[in-house]
Amino acid sequence: MNSKDLTKEAPRSPYLQVNGFAILARTIDKCRAVINNVAGEYHFNCPLDQALFGFKNIDASEFKSFVETGASDEEIGEWVFSHGDQKTVDEIKNWSEAFRTDFSYSHNPEKSEWFRGECARLNLDPEKTTLFDYLEVDDKATFG
Repeated sequence: MNSKDLTKEAPRSPYLQVNGFAILARTIDKCRAVINNVAGEYHFNCPLDQALFGFKNIDASEFKSFVETGASDEEIGEWVFSHGDQKTVDEIKNWSEAFRTDFSYSHNPEKSEWFRGECARLNLDPEKTTLFDYLEVDDKATFG
């Protein structure tokens, strides 16, 4: 199975979609890296991955088992589409767009303090920074 070594490079951008799903490319990279013991500081089934799994009502361990088969990105995208709760292409598009543009921890009582501290570390305005924006900047700061 081809896997990024996340001790040496970041997973793919959270903006990159697979089969229309936001975050799926990044989730695949982290899952493959965990399987191959090269995840570094990255975590599979983190709250961001769980948002995707929750949207589709997919179990993370079932997802991981499918990834372990050596499936391609396209096959994984089809698997996500066909498993869990059935969603229309429009529902997926709307969820992905809202998740991409609106999801932030700046007003989340459980994550706000952490997010504001991370934004300060990276010179970002937490009120204008989505989680995807933060991840992009943090990956660049970590790996250049």
